[in-house]
Amino acid sequence: MIKKFLLSAPALGLVAMASNLPAQSVPLNGAQLFTQRCGSCHTVTAGGRATLAPNLAGIVGRKAASTSFATYSPALKNSKLVWTRANLDTYLSGPTKMVPGTRMVISVTNPQQRSAILDHLARPAAR
Repeated sequence: MIKKFLLSAPALGLVAMASNLPAQSVPLNGAQLFTQRCGSCHTVTAGGRATLAPNLAGIVGRKAASTSFATYSPALKNSKLVWTRANLDTYLSGPTKMVPGTRMVISVTNPQQRSAILDHLARPAAR
């Protein structure tokens, strides 16, 4: 037997109000996001070997294309950028927009995810 339930007008109003409430904010895990979004090319282990892309340990405050990584693009080498948090945020939102000719083509368009990744990158490199 199937029972039918009728909601009164006040109950329907509560359901409608509840659906408009903001979702509970859950802090994003920058390390996890880095692994998912960046980890197939980059590492963040201090002294770790660069493979497909430069090791990003200690990147915040560093001059762009200044590590021993051998295959930086000429565009990035000539950019004269210093990787401040603001520059990294802009770069990650659209690398080829900020540095036309860069070899990095992956972007992180979600500002909250970028912020969590930058929080992870800004931590001391001793991991």
